[in-house]
Amino acid sequence: MKKQKKTRNNSTKKKRIFTLRTTDLWKIYNEGDDNEVNALRGVSIEIEKGEVVAIMGESGSGKTTLLNCASGIDIPTRGDVFIAGKNIANMKDSVRTKYRAEKMGFVFQTFNLIPVLSSLENVELPLLITRREPKSSRIRAKELLDLVGLGDRLDHKPSELSGGQRQRVTIARALVNEPEVIWADEPTGNLDTKTADQIMELLMEINRKMGTTIVMVTHSNQIAKFAQRKILMDSGAIVSR
Repeated sequence: MKKQKKTRNNSTKKKRIFTLRTTDLWKIYNEGDDNEVNALRGVSIEIEKGEVVAIMGESGSGKTTLLNCASGIDIPTRGDVFIAGKNIANMKDSVRTKYRAEKMGFVFQTFNLIPVLSSLENVELPLLITRREPKSSRIRAKELLDLVGLGDRLDHKPSELSGGQRQRVTIARALVNEPEVIWADEPTGNLDTKTADQIMELLMEINRKMGTTIVMVTHSNQIAKFAQRKILMDSGAIVSR
């Protein structure tokens, strides 16, 4: 009787790669005073590369504070923040600012475009600040404006664009440095429902094509439905994920 050969299970678990990981994150204002405020209370989250995540909660729940601390805009009182494997909470201000400019993109409700610059100039500006070669910077900016559907609006200033078009310029600018993560704080807050859906569809297309991690802060279920996962916050802590 022939012995049966043992079959070896070659299946291996896919290694999880995290774009963002926070550990026991606290943000305390007026620490030790009678009016001490715990804006973040021991927040630990993990967001994998390529995920689209919505951070939700009522006003004052801590969601924007979490975005600010996780993106390096603000510094946590305690805890660690890892972006692409680097702990930005321990970095010097100048190093963290440079790392943020190179590894992250931002899309805010208020657009934050420079009024006197054209769409093309607004998008290429981050590259010029980081001393990229001007010709290649312009080519990259044009490519991204084409991607977001504004290839025919290169020379238009923000005042000559609709709200939806301005947010498309903002998205192109957020992508210009090929970021590890895009932070979107109420990205459709100033837009009507139809335009908001168009902007969200654009962000999802970017996620599918480029694999860019997207972390959104929103109170809107209409926007959160686009996310693969939702994190709910209340009183500075995570209550569901």
